[in-house]
Amino acid sequence: MTGWFGSLAIYREPRLLAILLMGFSSGLPLALTGATLGVWLAEAGLSLTAIGLFALVGTAYNFKFVWSPLIDRLPLPVLTRLLGRRRGWAVLIQVLLGLAIFVLGLADPRIDPWWTALGAVAVAFLSASQDIVLDAYRVELLEDREQAAGAAATQVGYRFGMLAAGAGALYLATFFGWQVTYATMGALMAVGILTVLFTREPAATEALAPTRPGISGWIADAVFAPFADFVTRPNWLLILVFVVLYKLGDALAGTVSSPFYVAMGFSKIEIANISKIFGVVSTLVGVALGGVVTYRLGLLRGLMVCGVLQALSNLMFAIQAMVGYDVTMLMVTIATENITGGMGSAAFVAYLSSLCSVSYTATQYALLSSLAATARTMLSSSGGWLAETLGWVPFFGFTVLAAIPGLLLLIWLSRNIKPEPITETARA
Repeated sequence: MTGWFGSLAIYREPRLLAILLMGFSSGLPLALTGATLGVWLAEAGLSLTAIGLFALVGTAYNFKFVWSPLIDRLPLPVLTRLLGRRRGWAVLIQVLLGLAIFVLGLADPRIDPWWTALGAVAVAFLSASQDIVLDAYRVELLEDREQAAGAAATQVGYRFGMLAAGAGALYLATFFGWQVTYATMGALMAVGILTVLFTREPAATEALAPTRPGISGWIADAVFAPFADFVTRPNWLLILVFVVLYKLGDALAGTVSSPFYVAMGFSKIEIANISKIFGVVSTLVGVALGGVVTYRLGLLRGLMVCGVLQALSNLMFAIQAMVGYDVTMLMVTIATENITGGMGSAAFVAYLSSLCSVSYTATQYALLSSLAATARTMLSSSGGWLAETLGWVPFFGFTVLAAIPGLLLLIWLSRNIKPEPITETARA
């Protein structure tokens, strides 16, 4: 056990603290164009239909791979020379994102909802762009065996950012109004800016070869080369299928979790206290554990252990359905689900990171994460219909079965694809 507890020392590494703070910067803007903005729009008297349409501003997160080649390979005239390729792009985007959040706060959805929508689109676009560069920064900054711990640190910071822009923003808006709230959130982007300025440029980007001259040469190297590089790998198509399927069972259960709590008779306060607050703490524990498990067992074995636990945890929902209204049981259910879900997420992000070539990190990671998010959303959209058709207990049993194809594919990949050796030195 000493070795396992000793593995927690990885989280004392200064680079992991930097990754955590960058995660905070990534998580902060999400609620400001989502749930928090929805509260503001509801207070302004917009219709539910109009508020629902505002969800479309988040489309940028699903299509960020489209402009990721620009961020991956295009040097900035002054900032790249002063800060480096990753740091230059990160600082520029974060400064613009802070300003966009401030400007969004100046809008008045009662008077001009279109201006509010335009501001939200700008924030979402810049937020997705920030994710592109910070994901690449994390992958290139950490050693191979640190990727799982880095994924955990990112998700911990991300959730603190969402908490600040969620509960924190609502508290501020209650006492000081929305303009002060969004100005404060914009100012909090300084956390990410200062973190980037005090963190070194990854050696991998310093060694990148420049793209060939001319527009056609740049397009070939920056746009087509990342995809051509990926498809030359053995069994690349099966890898993409696995990326889609790994979190499918977890996603199916997640689509109906809130209606399930209501159907069991839990009040909104009970759902908020247990699912949101206690659930977030459980998730943070899970992502930390997932980082340790993957660090100790290796990437593929860690993925398998976390994936099996993640799948089996859905049975707790089935047990909850049989028990019915029971607050203690709900705490056990949510703790089990969120801890194992956090473990699976940490291992999965580490795996996506391992698939990226250091020559095309931003583009390839943006593509993989977009594929995982978009495909998982589409495939899990039938969750409500399945729950209504099958009933709660059979449905949650089905979600466990839905995880099996991904786990079987992982076993096949583990046996047929030789993993890259883990090195003790940083990538260069």
